[in-house]
Amino acid sequence: MVRHPDPDVPARRGSGLRVGVLGVGYWGSKHLRVLGELAEVESAVAIDARLASMPRLAPLIERGLGYTSLDEALPAIDALVIATPPSSHHELGLQAIAAGRHVLIEKPLAVSTDHAGQLVEAAKAAGVTLMVGHTFEHNDAVKMLRELVQGQELGELYYLDCARLNLGLYQPDVNVIHDLAPHDVSIANFVLGRTPTSVDAWASRHVHADFEDVAHLRLEYADLGVRVNIHVSWLHPHKVRQIVAVGAKKMAVFDDAVAEKIRIHDKSALVSDGGRGRMAYHEGDVVSPHLGLREPLAVQDQHFVDCVRRGLTPSTDGASGLAVVSVLEAAQLSLQERREVLLDEVGHPGAISAEERTAAIAV
Repeated sequence: MVRHPDPDVPARRGSGLRVGVLGVGYWGSKHLRVLGELAEVESAVAIDARLASMPRLAPLIERGLGYTSLDEALPAIDALVIATPPSSHHELGLQAIAAGRHVLIEKPLAVSTDHAGQLVEAAKAAGVTLMVGHTFEHNDAVKMLRELVQGQELGELYYLDCARLNLGLYQPDVNVIHDLAPHDVSIANFVLGRTPTSVDAWASRHVHADFEDVAHLRLEYADLGVRVNIHVSWLHPHKVRQIVAVGAKKMAVFDDAVAEKIRIHDKSALVSDGGRGRMAYHEGDVVSPHLGLREPLAVQDQHFVDCVRRGLTPSTDGASGLAVVSVLEAAQLSLQERREVLLDEVGHPGAISAEERTAAIAV
């Protein structure tokens, strides 16, 4: 495959899918690069109101591969990736779906279950593909973590601890929960093959006047007897991207900030004297399994293209996106009312049931 000399400017090819990327900031520019490298993509089109002022991407306008509005771009695309601020996902998604375009929306699918449900319903009625950008579900290390948990390699699973921390980036339209927690909620649902039954949340506003910048979420998966703890922060000295899975036999650590993404620790604790309280500890080897070097975003975008071309249902479809948004909404309600919130208390009943959400996650 011949690459364009400038990695930020995709090349046009022969017949294939024409995909637009709406919003070419940090994530959108990555989508533009990845899509421009896929053989099944005829053209990767940049769409952004700021495009003319972007030196590296402005030339796309003259080449017919860049537009400053979605209205202008729609006749030139078959599918759309929406990488704009979360509060705009609902309106832009509905516009694209109404025009008959297939859509991949970056996480979160929307900022409320009502809006997420409307997107699911609209895509179903229009017969178009709706996919959400839960990129970590396309990560080989996360897939291995799922295999370790569901294959009982760790023994009975006790809990997951998730930490997603850094200094910034503060978002202009949502708090840290909506910005960072979707990753860990989607990973937890994927790894466990279930959706949570309740959410308890605590959060603080230290710097921003309107949006929480540090938060802790506790997700209960009552049908599994498993608890998931999630810590997210825009106000931390180190970049942390880690999930610890603790089981009765072994423990596993997924660390996205280091080269060895998965480490399996042959460690455990158990009562050694027939239940009278004396503890024994087992400490064995630490193993780091070999993983492929596939870029998760490339795997995700290839999956989107395959689903559109072949009429398949994405692994991270609208139901998956709605399941995550339901947790975010429950967390917001928990913050407001300072209590544990059952997932049955939130949602968009007309779109998809809790059972259907769990079934979609479990596949």
